[in-house]
Amino acid sequence: MSGTGQLGFAEALVSPRLGSNRKLERLDGVIDWSALERLASRVRPGGRGRPPYAPLSMLKALYLQALYDLSDPGLEEALLDRLSFRRFCGFALDEETPDETTICRFRADAGAVLEAAFEEVNRQLDGAGLILRKGTLMDATLVASASRPPSYKAGAGARAPREPGADWTRKKGRAFFGYKAHLGVDQGSGLIRRVVLSSAKTYESEVADRLICGDEGAVYGDRAYEQAARRARLKAAGIKDRIMHRRNKHRAELPPWQKRRNELIARRRAPVEAVFSALKRFYGLRRARSPSLDRNTARLFAAATVYNLRRASLLADA
Repeated sequence: MSGTGQLGFAEALVSPRLGSNRKLERLDGVIDWSALERLASRVRPGGRGRPPYAPLSMLKALYLQALYDLSDPGLEEALLDRLSFRRFCGFALDEETPDETTICRFRADAGAVLEAAFEEVNRQLDGAGLILRKGTLMDATLVASASRPPSYKAGAGARAPREPGADWTRKKGRAFFGYKAHLGVDQGSGLIRRVVLSSAKTYESEVADRLICGDEGAVYGDRAYEQAARRARLKAAGIKDRIMHRRNKHRAELPPWQKRRNELIARRRAPVEAVFSALKRFYGLRRARSPSLDRNTARLFAAATVYNLRRASLLADA
């Protein structure tokens, strides 16, 4: 199929079994792409008018890039080489495909669209009954910077001029320079409902309220999310508070009941670690690709979207 949905002449001569990819076919069938097509049409790369390729085809290409952890040159090569990629995007066999410069330009202008598309996909998955709302599992993980870190000996405040959105933090006694990806994951389904990317220096509690949807039955978080005002807001909203307790200067040791409560919460929130593991192992989110916080955020939204599509296809078969 071409990017406009028309069958190309070359396809009529090719067996439909050639280039078949069950994973991509299942992803393609999970949602109605027409809504995302309308969102993608908002992108005007470089302010030079309508892009030369169908906007939905370009958006799907970005999802392939996230799904297979491809660079821009790698995506260009794959679109030329893999029939299954062309079919997923809607590029006919006899049609030109975007080069790496076009891909880069489209992605640079698609940040807001990728976020809106993530929300639209979740809206459709919710309509299909896949989002359970039993609870939200909050957590964060570190993402290494795209550029070489500045010398930490210069001080924790040392920044990389080429990557102003990245910053320093310490984890388990070791210095780390980069970003922090914060997620709110639906308990039970494992679908990602909220996404925030910040500098690594940002404390988890600072963005916690942006991960809470407001319609879940409970909120699960580790000690970093404990805040008296947050507990009060959850109670007022009728949402069960499942945030772990932590020691402080007034309380050197937790009472036994709080220790036990923390253990139970840790078990319930453990599945969020599997989401981070998948994003890092399969979607390349161990390291940023761009020196721009906004572009890295767009990449995270693309990865979260294809993760949810993949997860939804598995849930539908369960």
